Amino acid sequence: MKKYNENENWQGCVEFHGHSCPGLAIGFKAAGLAREELSVTEAEDEEIVCVTENDGCGVDAIQYLLSCTSGKGNLIFRPTAKQAFSFFVRDEEMGIRLVFEEDNLLEREEVTVESILKRSEKELFKCKSPHYRMPERAEIFSTVKCENCGEGAAEYAIRFQEGKPVCLDCFDGYSRLQKENLSDNRF
Repeated sequence: MKKYNENENWQGCVEFHGHSCPGLAIGFKAAGLAREELSVTEAEDEEIVCVTENDGCGVDAIQYLLSCTSGKGNLIFRPTAKQAFSFFVRDEEMGIRLVFEEDNLLEREEVTVESILKRSEKELFKCKSPHYRMPERAEIFSTVKCENCGEGAAEYAIRFQEGKPVCLDCFDGYSRLQKENLSDNRF
């Protein structure tokens, strides 16, 4: 378990991520606020779950500080392209959604690593309730071999085409809409 020392943990995040940047600082502060608000340290398994709404630099800080990872199934991507993170504690059945409030910084100064790190977490984020339920635990699925390319894929991602199981890469989905440029508004 990582002892929480803000300076040491920031340096650890930078080493893990590869460089210092504002995005990493946002994730660092989000993880710190989640630790405080939910009284958690780091996840050994899936007891802490993070649903991140972006795939940016800040996610690395969450992985480093809270031990939420895709491989363990407790880091889930919900691609809304927002600087928002929902954290859940399974045993307590509680959660919090943290939304970065960039306007709070821009009113005073440019968004930099320094401007983020010197602010309190509560000044940087709006704390809300998540607007969806706690994600289910990760499942292990059977692998099905694609009849087209021969590669295996988890059964939930297999489609049937001409009566044969195929992976998503090989699946030629049905649509009645043509994929073309409609910028001239002709129908």
